[in-house]
Amino acid sequence: MVKANKGIDEAAYRAGRFSKVTFQRETSQSEGGSTQEFLLSLRDHTSGFASSPAACLLPVCGEPDSRRRPGFKERSRLSLMSAAAAGTSRTTHGDVAARKKKGPGALATAYLVIYNVVMTAGWLVIAVGLVRAYLARGSYHGLYYSIEKPLKFFQTGALLEIVHCAVGIVPSSVVLTGFQVLSRVFLTWAVTHSVREVQSEDSVLLFVAAWTVTEIIRYSFYTFSLLNHLPYLIKWARYTFFFALYPMGVSGELLTIYAALPHVQKTGLYSVTLPNKYNFSFDYHGFLILAMVSYIPLFPQLYFHMIRQRKKVLGHVEDYSKVE
Repeated sequence: MVKANKGIDEAAYRAGRFSKVTFQRETSQSEGGSTQEFLLSLRDHTSGFASSPAACLLPVCGEPDSRRRPGFKERSRLSLMSAAAAGTSRTTHGDVAARKKKGPGALATAYLVIYNVVMTAGWLVIAVGLVRAYLARGSYHGLYYSIEKPLKFFQTGALLEIVHCAVGIVPSSVVLTGFQVLSRVFLTWAVTHSVREVQSEDSVLLFVAAWTVTEIIRYSFYTFSLLNHLPYLIKWARYTFFFALYPMGVSGELLTIYAALPHVQKTGLYSVTLPNKYNFSFDYHGFLILAMVSYIPLFPQLYFHMIRQRKKVLGHVEDYSKVE
């Protein structure tokens, strides 16, 4: 009996049903004679599941067990069903990811193309106005007055970029975009427009020239990207000219705010003093100083963000050219 059962179990092992078979033998004496019971503990190391002790008790003399494991055909069918379910799950997740990566719709794309074309044309008008005024006067002093109106109009129009990010048609950070746009709008209206004494400062021309070149390149980049026909020259300029234009623009902005401080303090522009019925005070002079200080932590973040973007966009192209 022992040899017969062992042969059956070894045959099951060779058939590939189980990866390891462990036999435990117990012998007990009774009044009618000796009886032998065999406890077969089976562990399927291949599938990673262990059978319970109750299910591992096999009857002596090869009696059929009603709690048998699924046969080869049944396991194959279950495997196919699991694979089909996994494939369906991957397809579903892939569709969701594709929808998330999908850009704006046709109507939103058409609107963004028109917006970027208009903004590109507007900053081109400002650039042409600066060049014409310089050629007519023969000096760069006071060039701000020749482009004051278009500068205010198109720089204020950049506020729509914050709306684009907020509604989701442009995948950019609302906070980052808001800081960049609002800082320029603030400098245009709350400093340069409000403090007329600084309009003839050379620092104003410095940031206006930096803004003009930057915005022409940036809006051209967005326009061609939306049309899926982006020239490499514009891409390269977008992620290269900022090395000089960003420090140039920030320097002009800081110098202009600094030049406005004495006039703001003297006139009390936009300041609110106590006592008043609202029991509220505001010192615009101190606010401008805080605005200048805020450039210290914020400007490096924006600058190094562009450097990282440049490595991401142009890095593989430069590496390829080095290999050649």
